[in-house]
Amino acid sequence: MTTVTVRPGIADRLSRMIQLPTVSAELDERGTAPFEDFVSLIAELYPLTHSLLRLERHTAFGLLFHWKGASDADPLVLMAHYDVVPVDESDDWTHPPFAGAIADGRVYGRGTLDDKGPLIVVLEAVENLLASGFVPARDVYLSFGGNEETFGAAAVEIADVMKERGIVPWLVLDEGGAVVDAPLSFVEGRAAMIGVGEKGVVTLKLSARGDGGHASAPPTLTAVRRIARAVNRLDPGTFRPRTPKAISRMLSQFSEQASGPSRLLLKILSRVPFLTARVFAALGGEPAAMVRTTVAATMQSGGTAANVIPSRASATVNLRIALGESVDSAVARVRRRIRDPLVAIEVLEGSEPSPESATDNAQFALLGEALGVAFPGVRPVPYVMMAATDSRHFHRFTPAVYRFAPLEMSNAQRASIHGVDESVEVATLERGEAFHRALLERLH
Repeated sequence: MTTVTVRPGIADRLSRMIQLPTVSAELDERGTAPFEDFVSLIAELYPLTHSLLRLERHTAFGLLFHWKGASDADPLVLMAHYDVVPVDESDDWTHPPFAGAIADGRVYGRGTLDDKGPLIVVLEAVENLLASGFVPARDVYLSFGGNEETFGAAAVEIADVMKERGIVPWLVLDEGGAVVDAPLSFVEGRAAMIGVGEKGVVTLKLSARGDGGHASAPPTLTAVRRIARAVNRLDPGTFRPRTPKAISRMLSQFSEQASGPSRLLLKILSRVPFLTARVFAALGGEPAAMVRTTVAATMQSGGTAANVIPSRASATVNLRIALGESVDSAVARVRRRIRDPLVAIEVLEGSEPSPESATDNAQFALLGEALGVAFPGVRPVPYVMMAATDSRHFHRFTPAVYRFAPLEMSNAQRASIHGVDESVEVATLERGEAFHRALLERLH
């Protein structure tokens, strides 16, 4: 194994990244300067990565670094994104969200967990290995997107370019799960939750027309009421629960580290998918989202004045599509549930759920080896990711796509993602660097 000197100062470098407000949803207000400054900052902080790896720009926000390996074997792709979500200025942060404050052994700020923290541990490992003269066993690509939070085209173009060039990655690793305590309410202990698949997403616009007029003499069924009725019919039971194989595998592994009645319960659930689907659906919240397509009305519009009945009304509905279903089948199900031909349904955007990547292959075993180095005693556990990542653009032509950020996250930290007081421990950043360094050193 190559002798590697690990550079100190990872917290300071992440702090500088956090100070650049790369908010992709606020391009009109902030412009592209923070994004270009971020690219320049990478070149400054990681001079060997910048000079020894070839950099391609894809769209205005996609960065693709290529590290030539010792063989022509299919490459490894490490992914992350450097854009962040907006901040509500009325929220009460302990430290300003773009100050990059370092306090109490943590770095605070928007993006520390999603996703500049996971991005920096990749760059740290690469820079440290380059300084030692290390050459990976196979080619390595670093794919960084600057518009993941707005479903932008950077990762789409990077994936398309690689496919056009005939490059089929051996392994793709993007954000997703983390090292967590008590991954389910009835499961104790720590686990490295690795997403072996992710749900699809589709956004629908429901719209209706009706007779407008004065609010003093309303018709029986206005456009607003028609839309409200349609949304009300899309309750949590709209889609039948089903258990993906990944969830059964997850429960099986949890049963091995459990004891007493919990061990028996987990073992039964792992072997009876129908029962698991019913139990998880009844639990609601995150467990229910693991086993069914979810429906959430997110926006409604209609009307111009308090005393005027609008002739048009609409609602936006976001669905996260379970593995084994499709955009078309989800839209058809919504149409059947609404049961109203006068409600128009328009698909605004959609992407299919991914296939499930295997857990009995060399790629998953490699992730386990790297975990053993950085997080001794923590086992890799498969699960289905409910949010969308840039890696979904690769699973169309790559058989091994996993979603895991090698950082420890408490329940409070996971809740702070897209929320208030997002922060990451400096110690876990150092372990994240060790994970990626071990991953790269053990490539074969």
